Amino acid sequence: MAASTMTTRRRHLPLDVELERAAAYRTELRRFLRRTDAVAAQAGLTSQRYDLLLMIRSAGELPLTDLCERLHLRQTAVTELVRRSEEAGLVRRRPSTRDGRVSLLRLTAEGERRLMRAFAMLRTDRKALSAAFRELDRLFSAASG
Repeated sequence: MAASTMTTRRRHLPLDVELERAAAYRTELRRFLRRTDAVAAQAGLTSQRYDLLLMIRSAGELPLTDLCERLHLRQTAVTELVRRSEEAGLVRRRPSTRDGRVSLLRLTAEGERRLMRAFAMLRTDRKALSAAFRELDRLFSAASG
């Protein structure tokens, strides 16, 4: 059997379609993440700081433990990221009124300014990622159905 015939047959197997779909999603996601890195840098942020500020801002205030869950990072990594962001004047801590052992994180005016600059610059990219995922869903649903 010719290699091209085997390749054609193989692409019709459900596992191969699923693998192709996963690869396509990862490609779109990596494109978005690369763009996020570039835009964050233009706003004077690392991509990790952009994520940190985004998570805090979307919640208003967050304790460190919640931030760890949202960022999917270990507490030691988040603690260091928060410490560096505090030193850069992007976030501040305040004691929780419910539990004095807990600090709540909030953006400073500078943190808000940098986040919103990057966030606005990524608006078109977020829409494009969403549209790409919808189109991939449509294509792969048609291929598997």
